[in-house]
Amino acid sequence: MILHNYDLFEDCYRVRLLASCTNQALELVNVDAFPGAEEKSPAYLELNPLGRLPILQDGDLTLRDLSAILIYLAEKDSEQRFLPKDPAARARMFDWLGFACRDLALAAEARAVALLDAPGDVASLRAKVRELFRVLDDHLTRQALKGEGFVAGATPSLADLALFPAFALSRDFNLDHDEFPQLRLWARRMRQIEGFITMPGIPDYH
Repeated sequence: MILHNYDLFEDCYRVRLLASCTNQALELVNVDAFPGAEEKSPAYLELNPLGRLPILQDGDLTLRDLSAILIYLAEKDSEQRFLPKDPAARARMFDWLGFACRDLALAAEARAVALLDAPGDVASLRAKVRELFRVLDDHLTRQALKGEGFVAGATPSLADLALFPAFALSRDFNLDHDEFPQLRLWARRMRQIEGFITMPGIPDYH
């Protein structure tokens, strides 16, 4: 499988993290996204007319939507270790996967404004992301009261892997992690997953 990748994009990291945790090899094609904007070049627009990364190729299959890529890799894992077997738990997992890929896209936007001079109001974005993290922290508090340490149950799921980068990288746009005690505990648990890898910008401790 080929991943068209930029090391500092958190969506690309999500794919690399899942592949590592499921022992699936990726051939990385590094794209000059900053400052070159290579993903918007004519050659890359043929792969993804939206001009975005990541892009995953597996034989004749080309995927450009983040959630589709993550679900494909999770399904392709022979053990399907991050897909809950119970229908209700799987539904909760997909619910939080949507939150990670849709709502928390604001975190990637805030980080791009802060680090890569993308247009936008970082203070406004930071305030919106803080509200989203509060939703997630409150959910993890309720999970802890049930004796469950992850968003969809007692074991990590695809949703947890998709959610982790947004929180782990949020100090890049000056969001204080001390406000979110359950998220900090959860982030430490995430680091214990077999195959866990990090990326530039993720602190050693939360």
